[in-house]
Amino acid sequence: MTGTSGRLAAVDAVRGVAVLGMFAVHVGPGPRPEGAGYLIVAADGRAPALFTLLAGFSLALAQRGRTPAQQPAGWARRYRPLLIRCAVLAGLGLLLASLRPGILVILAFFAVYFLAAEPFTRLTTPVLTAVAGASVVAGPLLSFLLGPVFGYESSGRGAVPELTALTGWDGLGRTLCELLLTGAYPLATYFPYVLVGLALGRLCDPRERRAARRMALWGAAAAAAGYGSAWVATHGLDGRERLLDVIAARHPEALGAADPVREVLRGQFGAVPSTSWDWLLVADPYSQTPLETIGNAGVGCALIGLFVLAARGRAGARLLRAPATLGAMALSAYVLHALVLAGPAHGAASWGALAGFAGVALAAAWAWQGLWADSPLRRGPLEHLLRLAAQGRP
Repeated sequence: MTGTSGRLAAVDAVRGVAVLGMFAVHVGPGPRPEGAGYLIVAADGRAPALFTLLAGFSLALAQRGRTPAQQPAGWARRYRPLLIRCAVLAGLGLLLASLRPGILVILAFFAVYFLAAEPFTRLTTPVLTAVAGASVVAGPLLSFLLGPVFGYESSGRGAVPELTALTGWDGLGRTLCELLLTGAYPLATYFPYVLVGLALGRLCDPRERRAARRMALWGAAAAAAGYGSAWVATHGLDGRERLLDVIAARHPEALGAADPVREVLRGQFGAVPSTSWDWLLVADPYSQTPLETIGNAGVGCALIGLFVLAARGRAGARLLRAPATLGAMALSAYVLHALVLAGPAHGAASWGALAGFAGVALAAAWAWQGLWADSPLRRGPLEHLLRLAAQGRP
């Protein structure tokens, strides 16, 4: 179950599934709840949430077993790798977004997540767990309450910072606001996934069968609670009818859409519309409400547990090998797919495009790791360069 890189292959496999889910959303056909379209529906909104949850979970695994005496001594040795890694991720994200690939580039936001996560890694497990639980409600509520303060009560959120925005003080301020509150994947509504992942990594050692089973059960229960509560609130308690009334009054441009609720949320990526408290009770993709966050985190937790259990068997380990290989090179896959979307495949949206991206990515990752099996480069070209930049050694 543990690969040569020392990382859990099952966790890499979950990350590989997130990469494939990202392809489905970016180059697949639109999400339609019928036939094969359910695959796109399943990926819509959950792929970035799964990436973010895994970031926290992997951080907890990397720190497992370390004592304070084993931490690097001195400010520079402790924080320099983190700052360099975040600077590189932010630079890549700003550059890719400036190329206009037609997707909402998440890398600059990830740089902020990693910076913000550092102080939380020092908390004890009970305190961290409590903070993670509170953040699931506090983050979306903060987004809801502060939206009107920044002039984004009914629309205008969901932007992605670009390199050209850093040419003046106004652009810098706008970029900071997008990263923290009003962008496509802001700290306010996505950082709870990092904290939940950190807490899960502390509470459950995925190398233990019992812990893996616990994660699968916890995750399934959380997913059912989050999505189920939203369904009851919107369909059983007339929440949807109230939202349609609000849309008619505050979001009239969405009335002509097949699903006005989804249309409003599509223009509010990463944020909770601030025109009605009922928005906090939905769990549609990218709504980033407490209920969607609970549901998405539950899906991620269940996938980790199930994949770890599957990897304990020979057949399961073989089945997970391909997505694990891709997941180990997730950064390289992300950047390369964004470059392709900024060029020859711009605007691609079909089953053929999805099959092409998935097939090429899986085959290329397999070939790369086979070619560099005995080299640090096996982690992936960008992963290796990022490690070198941050630590100065292979």
